[in-house]
Amino acid sequence: MKYFKNNIRAHFLMLFAMPFLLQSCSDFLEQEPGTKTSITEQLKDKKGVLTALNGVYQNLEGDLRGERFAVYADVQGGNIKFTPSYTGASKGQISIPTNIKDVYSFDDKALASNFSSFYSDGYDIINQVNLILEYTDAVSDATDAEKNQIKAQALTIRAYVHFLLSEIYSQNYGYTNDASHLGIVYNLKSISQGLTYPARETAANTYSLIINDIKASLDLYSNTTLNAGPAYSYFNSNSAKALLARVYLSKKDYKNAYDTANDVIANSGVSLVSSANYISQWEQPDLPISEILLELSVTKSSDGTVNGSLSSYFGYIFDTNYGNYAASQDLVDLYETGDIRKQLFLEKPLSTLVNLQPVNKNYYFTKKFQGNPGYVAFRLSEQYLIRAEASIGLNNPEQAKTDINIIRARSNAAVLTNTNNITEALFLERRKELCFEGHLFFDIARNKKDVSRNDGCISLSCGLTYPSPKYVLPIPQSTLNLNSNLKQNESY
Repeated sequence: MKYFKNNIRAHFLMLFAMPFLLQSCSDFLEQEPGTKTSITEQLKDKKGVLTALNGVYQNLEGDLRGERFAVYADVQGGNIKFTPSYTGASKGQISIPTNIKDVYSFDDKALASNFSSFYSDGYDIINQVNLILEYTDAVSDATDAEKNQIKAQALTIRAYVHFLLSEIYSQNYGYTNDASHLGIVYNLKSISQGLTYPARETAANTYSLIINDIKASLDLYSNTTLNAGPAYSYFNSNSAKALLARVYLSKKDYKNAYDTANDVIANSGVSLVSSANYISQWEQPDLPISEILLELSVTKSSDGTVNGSLSSYFGYIFDTNYGNYAASQDLVDLYETGDIRKQLFLEKPLSTLVNLQPVNKNYYFTKKFQGNPGYVAFRLSEQYLIRAEASIGLNNPEQAKTDINIIRARSNAAVLTNTNNITEALFLERRKELCFEGHLFFDIARNKKDVSRNDGCISLSCGLTYPSPKYVLPIPQSTLNLNSNLKQNESY
């Protein structure tokens, strides 16, 4: 996956981006174009470690903001359809964007996977944070509190990236009764510690390792300020807990999911955006919505130019300049007339070929990601919906109704008056509230639901029946060729 560099970016140990490849270890970091610095030299002091940590965040932002992952959950689940071409001989034609062509058709290939770079970039980021964890304790000019804060962020990032990889490459936790099905490789050491050829953990072990990393990080966080730039762009104890709540929910550990989400809601100091400000805050071109717990900021060059943002996929500027992705009618039709979230769709008529004739058809662009938006990783609304889903799992539907109604009342939608079909109501509320934020397909899998894409589906396969091996993607064949201990996912 392509991500953007700037001159302050530290990017170490590319090594073809995998921590277990048959390739020699080149001990260097690219710090500026044309210069190389040894890892030992780079990570010997606080400034160097912080430069490396900032580089990790930039790599993480680029990886998650890249087209493949940024649209994956929503396009696979049916929230998204494609817009017509606005230029050249293909004007008015609708086609599947190249970067997701096979994935969208549930026909990704191990030999040439659409997501191969996401896989390698993910493990590259993990390798980078492992290096930071291995060198930080020896830094002599940092206080213990500063070292702990660095390690806390590195541990949380390691857990987060492993979790995202497990969402893509491992069936949901409840796929087998004891979660004994294949998880992912979990790397706890950098490649500088020696080449290894690990097997995939079970899903149960994968989640245990993710949770262990987050819990370890929570023991280390403090109010120490180290990173330059907006605080919301870096992990802290609140966003680490938000991640932990999401992991517990995915594991269907409802008691811990409830308690952790409740902790974030009660103690983070972050409040839900009001009804009056909901639309205007999402429409801000450069600032996140105020209920954000973590937004990975877009990188900018020295002159302030944005190197790329989600608006390149979802944005609308004018009729001859817009992104490839708009909301499906399936999604838009879920909102009641008075629901203010319906105002977050920018309706535009675009020339579309129908039976080889140009016809103006309406398309709905999300206003969440216009301007220069960052990647929304965690915000408070999700925590209310996690608490609601956990409440259902704990046989407390009244609490679930209360939390769903908090979100619905904020949106001026009709509140629930009973708990009938509460599970489906919660699923649909998540779909409406969290659309375009990378949740739907994973929600479908976690709830063991079928995929049904209707409006705008141009694939031969517009749905999946659960269970199916196509709920996960293939491990790239290039990786399997280098590590005989890895097993491929079924059907690939």
